[in-house]
Amino acid sequence: MSDTPLACTPHDHAHCVSHALAEADQLCARQGVRLTALRRRVLELVWQSHKPLGAYDILAILSEQDGRRAAPPTVYRALDFLLENGLVHRIASLNAFIGCNHPEHPHQGQFLICRNCHTAIEMQEPAIRNAIGEAAAQVGFAVEGETVEVVGLCAPCRRAA
Repeated sequence: MSDTPLACTPHDHAHCVSHALAEADQLCARQGVRLTALRRRVLELVWQSHKPLGAYDILAILSEQDGRRAAPPTVYRALDFLLENGLVHRIASLNAFIGCNHPEHPHQGQFLICRNCHTAIEMQEPAIRNAIGEAAAQVGFAVEGETVEVVGLCAPCRRAA
């Protein structure tokens, strides 16, 4: 195994980002919502790394790279839009956001998060979703949302330790 974090295994990252943006354009068109230039740029910044990105990190990049003077509420509104439309997930433990690998179908997030390098790997494990649903049903609990965050060390960080 290489030293590349699992979420960044060798691939054409520029294609990865452009594919995510193209999917976002299509999804927004189908849903009849507007992917404004700022929303698209925020999504692009989130996708530039497989590591979760905080709102203030996004603000700093917008200021440094784009020369934009966006206010925090503007970035938070863009992130809210992206969340509502399934284009990003929020990693609560890091108070940060990561691009959704499967925006075409609504789902809750399941993540492996490296406590050292903060790489986040999105999982799609039906067994986890089913176990949560079954446990909730046993106690009469109605699940409205779920995010599973599993913290540990990715393979490269384990090898480096």
